[in-house]
Amino acid sequence: MLEELGTLAPVTVVRGNNDEGPWADSIAETEVLRINDVLIYVLHNLAELDLDPAAAGFHVVVFGHSHRPLSETREGVLYVNPGSAGPRRFKLPISVAELQIASASVTSKLFELEVPSATQR
Repeated sequence: MLEELGTLAPVTVVRGNNDEGPWADSIAETEVLRINDVLIYVLHNLAELDLDPAAAGFHVVVFGHSHRPLSETREGVLYVNPGSAGPRRFKLPISVAELQIASASVTSKLFELEVPSATQR
């Protein structure tokens, strides 16, 4: 599936807490991306963040684990949890996030996806 996504656009993934087995062995627990002048740190569980993003020069931290959409700035670093675009988890919205990058400036926008219920299909 990751290969299929990669045919559409560049893909960066990190391993989540349920990603087990041989297929997940090659997936890193963290990744670093540079887009223009913006440095992005990606990990699954924010509680496992083992560095100071601001001191390390990161502009954005992208994480997931809780599936709870979030976009907030702390100490000059943008923290973004896009939520989950897969099947509904708990009573949380189905959502994605978009990072808008222009030179060294970055903002984010959260989008809640409308998914018809089983009775509407």
